[in-house]
Order: sequence, then C-alpha cells, then structure tokens
Amino acid sequence: ALSDWLEAEVRDGHTKHYMRFERGVTTVKMRDTPCESETGTTIRFHADPEIFETTIYEYDVLEKRLREQAFLNAGVRIVLRDLRTDPVTEDDLCYEGGIISYVEYLNAGRTALTPDVIYMKGQKGDSIAEVAMQYNDGYNATVVSFANNMATIDGGTHEEGFRAALLRSVNKYARAKGFLKDADPNLTQSDVLEGLCAIISVKLTDAQFESQTKAKLGNSEIRPLVDGI
Repeated sequence: ALSDWLEAEVRDGHTKHYMRFERGVTTVKMRDTPCESETGTTIRFHADPEIFETTIYEYDVLEKRLREQAFLNAGVRIVLRDLRTDPVTEDDLCYEGGIISYVEYLNAGRTALTPDVIYMKGQKGDSIAEVAMQYNDGYNATVVSFANNMATIDGGTHEEGFRAALLRSVNKYARAKGFLKDADPNLTQSDVLEGLCAIISVKLTDAQFESQTKAKLGNSEIRPLVDGI
C-alpha cells in the first residue's frame, strides 16, 4: 500500500512466478513461465510519492542498514548497488564473524584493551541471545541492542539483563581479586560501561515491543536469558 508500484518474481528452479501491484491493487495476477534451474526472489518497488515527501533513496542510509543486517546474520552476503552512479557504486557486505565482527568494526581506530572480542550465546526454548563486547581506552560507551534484527534504540529487557549482569560480574570479580576492599563501595553502572563497545542481539518468536516504532523490547523472559549468559 505504500508503493507506487511493486512487482515480485519468485524462481523455484522450474517455474518463474510473477505478480505486480499498484498502490495495493493487483494489476498482474500470478503469471507462471518456465525457467531453467534458476532460483531466488526478486522484488522491485517504488515508494508512493503521494505518501512520502521524497522518493529519492539515500545510499548511505541503505548501506548502514544493510551492513547492520550482514553483521546480525553471520555469513549472509548482501550486495548493494547504486545504478544511478557512473561508475556503479557497490558494497559487498558479508561477515562470517557476525556480531563479533560488528564490535571490531565499531572499535576500529580505538585501542582495544583485550586481544579478542568477548562473545557469548545462550538459548532457552525458541529464544536465542548473543552478546559480543570489548573494552577500549576511550571514555564513551557504545551499547547497541537488537530484537529480531530490529534496532531497539530505547533498549528494553535484553539491555537491562546485560547491564545488570555486567555490573554484578565486575563487582564480584573485583572483590574476589582484592581490587575492591571490604570498605570500598561497589562500582557503579557508569564505571563498568566506560570504554565499552557491546552488541546485544536476541531472536524470539513472540517479540513484544512497547511502541509502534519497536524501539524498546518488553519480553520479561529475555532479561534472565541475557543475564544468565
């Protein structure tokens, strides 16, 4: 409904299935033609200028979003080409390391305080949680979270679980090793976040968000899953 026009083509190795829609109305019903061995799906569309203020696509915005998806889905290759430029602008996005590579990408140009990115993963039922983190010598914290590949810019239960577990673990370690004496107060959240770069990614079947923009995850069962790993 948001497209001026949209056409979809699915190839299953034997048949090419094609449909076209214009402003939500089917203008070409399912049309099948033979094809030899080719498989895949192609969707072409143009945003409706009567709905959107501009229909000019910004390459940098698309590149950032697709690179994000390549990090979140390890091994998936996404190729972005801008045919409006001469020569054609192209980015080939594939990261076998997944969110580990994402942390390395965000930490580029900074001095890491550990040789490797710390990575952990856990699963309970249909829910999966991944965390990758590494400290650098900077002062700012970069904590980015996702739920079902959607950026949760306002955090949510997965971030709450991560922050609580990190603070508890660092304080426990500091006291066990004598860095904090009995009379010393516990470290604070700002203490343990300084210089941290972390990615939190959860995938679940029934994601519950606290707004239409899906900016904050509300599933209560995700907090103990992330906290536990």
